[in-house]
Amino acid sequence: MIRAIVTDIEGTTSDIRFVHNILFPYARERLAGFVRAQQNEIAPILNDLRAEINEPQADIDRLIETLFSFMDVDRKSTALKALQGLIWRDGYVNGDFTGHLYDDVLPALKAWKQQGIALYVYSSGSVAAQKLLFGYSDAGNITDLFSGYFDTHVGAKREVQSYRNIAEQAGVAPEELLFLSDIHQELDAAREAGWQTVQLIRGEADETSSHRQVNRFDHINPESFSS
Repeated sequence: MIRAIVTDIEGTTSDIRFVHNILFPYARERLAGFVRAQQNEIAPILNDLRAEINEPQADIDRLIETLFSFMDVDRKSTALKALQGLIWRDGYVNGDFTGHLYDDVLPALKAWKQQGIALYVYSSGSVAAQKLLFGYSDAGNITDLFSGYFDTHVGAKREVQSYRNIAEQAGVAPEELLFLSDIHQELDAAREAGWQTVQLIRGEADETSSHRQVNRFDHINPESFSS
């Protein structure tokens, strides 16, 4: 029996093009000015970045250079994700964009919640950024549907221990957790931790995956999983 469903965002609930064509360029254009202007307020994040690159004395110019290099390779840096989330907040609040949702996502989430299934989010984007996307989504504020949010503070998405950490924090047995993602390596890690898995395929099938594949949320039946 599935007691909780944990969903990825990019490529799963939301079009990957929204992230890559709108969010990432928006943050990149404003990053240097934001870091220089807010360096005192964001000092803890910058110190985390210094620790990440093992350069405790790195100045602002060096940190900005590092952040751009991380963006170039889409590095899942917790510090970078935190800064991007802060910048995106202005975009959401100002109405520059709204968080994209596939049209099949919201009805399924509502139905699962009505069935008594707890809903969570796990994304490499910061928790703050996750709440912004769902708080300023195309369908309005849907954050009340979720019982919690997880980011790389619990671990990387392709590491088995991350899913053990989430299960512990959610207080749900691994076999009663269902993870939804478009990336089969993430699903591999979740399954190794004892979770149930479904792969969302918004394009062509993943021929290298061993997970159930669907192309819409309403093709997922939590009752079909036995623990």
